[in-house]
Amino acid sequence: MQDFSPRLDALRRRLDEAAGYLRTDDLAERRSALELEMADPDLWTDQDRGRRVQQELAGVVEDLDLHATLLGRLEDASTLSELAVEEDDDSFEAEIEELLVDLEGSMDALELRSLFSGEYDAGDAVCHVQSGAGGTDAQDWAEMMLRMYARWAEKRGFALEPVSASEGTEAGISSAEFIVRGRNAYGLLQGERGVHRLVRISPFNKEAKRQTAFASLYVVPFVEDVGDEIEIDEGDLRIDTYRSSGAGGQHVNVTDSAVRITHLPTGLVTSCQNERSQHQNKERAMQMLAAKLLDRERQKRRDELDAVSGEQRGVDFGSQIRSYVLQPYQMVKDLRTSHEVGDVERVLDGDLDGFMEAYLRWARAGG
Repeated sequence: MQDFSPRLDALRRRLDEAAGYLRTDDLAERRSALELEMADPDLWTDQDRGRRVQQELAGVVEDLDLHATLLGRLEDASTLSELAVEEDDDSFEAEIEELLVDLEGSMDALELRSLFSGEYDAGDAVCHVQSGAGGTDAQDWAEMMLRMYARWAEKRGFALEPVSASEGTEAGISSAEFIVRGRNAYGLLQGERGVHRLVRISPFNKEAKRQTAFASLYVVPFVEDVGDEIEIDEGDLRIDTYRSSGAGGQHVNVTDSAVRITHLPTGLVTSCQNERSQHQNKERAMQMLAAKLLDRERQKRRDELDAVSGEQRGVDFGSQIRSYVLQPYQMVKDLRTSHEVGDVERVLDGDLDGFMEAYLRWARAGG
């Protein structure tokens, strides 16, 4: 009869550690407080507050239920192992092995949550895809990246909310902006920020030559209410309206409802064309601008601290972080973590979790 006790003991230790980084005692207290708040009949008079409380409660319940479920499954495996030893019956081995493999996989997924330590990691993310060097291939690559992140979001059960898009001159897109909504969306996507390189036989080249194209992804946290965190002077803004060009419902190409906002002191630009009215588009564009200005301020503080400490960061926005090679061989490789996958199509179809987890572990280790 195989001895499963070392693996069972290791799982118990990992589950005890999980109770620590999940702060299950604090979460139990927070759950009670949030449930009382949810019972308040006036909660939904403020829709934003109601949504925030509802989302936080869902996250707290998810963490507590997951920890309790894993604890119960571990006890089941332990009991079955003890029974097998007492009866000296090795017919239980296959079932115990299956339980332990499943538990170990679940613990790996749970431990990923310990890597989310940033202030905004649990929240939504604002993303901007921008084509770079490579002409038509780069614009096609930007559209491929947009699809890749849309498929990734779909697989995780996240919502991807289009905000604006600018079509390419011949194919693809010049740029696109969108919001990814889901628990830990920003925490997962933050490591995707940077320049992505595609190497392939160009479908736009008559001589079928290999072409390198570049596109970047810019990611910042999305904060619903930024009024307490940053003030935007209306005098610093240039607000333009224009006719939408792309998917957006019955108003597209009918009214000048799309809005573009330029923050003159910084040159930051945001736009929105997917809401139903000019007012709604302006409101969403202002939210996007506030998110970018907040990120800019945080980056400035990080740079000031780095200058004092002499720290040199390994990766900045604009640096190439990952290569997707379709010719002369098949490989996707992250240049920071060295995580690589040979099935490029699977990655382009949204299988990005391995790259995101590798980045989080790399960043936790000091990059």
